[in-house]
Formats: sequence, C-alpha cells, structure tokens
Amino acid sequence: MSQRYRITREMQNIDEAAKEITLEECQAYFATQADIEYTPVFTVKGETTMSIEGDFFLWHQGTATIPFRHYGGDLYVSGANEAVIPKMIEVASVLRADVSED
Repeated sequence: MSQRYRITREMQNIDEAAKEITLEECQAYFATQADIEYTPVFTVKGETTMSIEGDFFLWHQGTATIPFRHYGGDLYVSGANEAVIPKMIEVASVLRADVSED
C-alpha cells in the first residue's frame, strides 16, 4: 500500500477559521501552474475503469498523472511516485501549510 500525505494547517496555532485550506485558495494557486489542471471527476483506467467525484488537481509529471485532492479543508496526495515529494512541499509552502503522513 502506498503512502498518502496530507497538506494541512491543522497543527498551526492560528484562528480556527484560517485552518481550512479553501477550494478557492487551491484553484487560485493551481491556476498559475501550467502542468496542473482541475477536474471534478478523477478517472482511473486499468483492468477496470473507476471514476471518483470530488475536487482534484491533476499534476502532469512526464507520463504520470498525480492527483491532489481537496477534501475537508485539506489536500491529499499519494506518495507512490517520489517525484511528488518536492511538488508537495512547494504546494504546502505556498498555502502556508504543513505536510503530514496520513
């Protein structure tokens, strides 16, 4: 099973209302990234096809597509591809958030 990371402000000593990473913040930041696109449905194709509804920001890294999912005021991303680590740290920095293993 691969590692999953959470980008969150939960551990910060700030006002409770500011702890949520909003979808609007994510959309504003990711819109500045040429290699990332937003989609309300993420489709995984393999032996079977599965579609998941939600707020996904798809990072296109070479031939890989790595989804960042906004859910419950946090962002989640799989650590299965180690190329995601520096990108995840960059995203957390821009959003003034921390990274935790989930």
